[in-house]
Amino acid sequence: MERFQSKRLSLMGSAIFSEMAQWKEEARSRGLDVIDLGIGSPDQPPSKRVMQAMEQAVRNPGNYGYPTSEGSEAFRETVARWYSYRFGVDLDPENEIIALMGSQDGLAHLAMAVTDPGDVVMVPDPGYPIYAGSLVLAGVTPYFLPLREENNFLPKLEDIPEEKARLAKFILLNYPSNPLSAIAPREFFEQLVAYAKKYELLIVHDLAYSELAFDGFRPLSILEIEGAKEVAVEFHSLSKSFNMAGCRIAFMVGQPTVVHSLRILKSNIDYGVFKAVQEAGIAALEEDMEQDHSVAALYERRRDIVIEGLAAVGWVISKPKATMFIWARIPVGWTSRQISREMVAAVGVVVIPGDAFGKEGEGYVRIALVQDEEKLREAVRRMGEFLA
Repeated sequence: MERFQSKRLSLMGSAIFSEMAQWKEEARSRGLDVIDLGIGSPDQPPSKRVMQAMEQAVRNPGNYGYPTSEGSEAFRETVARWYSYRFGVDLDPENEIIALMGSQDGLAHLAMAVTDPGDVVMVPDPGYPIYAGSLVLAGVTPYFLPLREENNFLPKLEDIPEEKARLAKFILLNYPSNPLSAIAPREFFEQLVAYAKKYELLIVHDLAYSELAFDGFRPLSILEIEGAKEVAVEFHSLSKSFNMAGCRIAFMVGQPTVVHSLRILKSNIDYGVFKAVQEAGIAALEEDMEQDHSVAALYERRRDIVIEGLAAVGWVISKPKATMFIWARIPVGWTSRQISREMVAAVGVVVIPGDAFGKEGEGYVRIALVQDEEKLREAVRRMGEFLA
């Protein structure tokens, strides 16, 4: 009954994801073996060390009380050590870190913690759906920043109307980017911090893909930029970097007042992350600091298989420097939704149409590198057959 469904739900992201679930079922019902390169969920398990830490923590009777909403002291201290190890950034575990049930949890709630209904927030287009969805929940007005290939998928800060810059409460960006697989140089982050200080803006940076970088590239944290901690917070997730997507463990770090605001909101919504999951997160970060445990090489090989395989059948795509995605300009004559729909129906390969991430995504599809190498080669073969 419609009277039991809020109007805001119709504004929560693109309906394409539910449509695609239907497309996949239709393909399977006709006997097609579907290769799903849609949702970016890692297909590998965590390391043995992480799973053993989780098993041991689950058996500890002391872990079954309510956790603290900000995360355990041990988890926050480990995050601080990892940020120092990885980025050379010093963080105060008490005031500059909060644990989260996945970065989507924090991203979904942050606007409610730092804005009021009617405020303006800048978000990227194309962008991960929760960026705009969180603003719907908070009653906040989005100002969409067009991210275009000719600008290396970076926003042109100088093109933002001054009245919008002065009205906005925060600007949300994501490099390395989902869905764009774009990266941002240090110079851009320096300009962004200066821009935020000029207009008294908060910067919200989603750094979920910092550990999935290729060809020697090492993404930086915006908090490495001088003065950034005064105006920026950063989200990080263990989902992709450590194959812990189902565990729901992440964190936000940076500007202390913003961290405190999110803590207050979260303390009224939930009781935090299960302690056993936090123990597994500690093990993952410690293993990385001890052994430079990285999944990047796996995704770099997969990237090369898909990019080189598609080039051989005439679909030429630039190699991304990071993430588990390929943002591919589609061949002339198709729309994003049309090629995605017909590819599933004809050869059983699932990709996400670019317009699912915003109107600027039209003309592209997102390919997720979430199958083993044999299946990726088969997917490339089928895509070549489809395009022939």
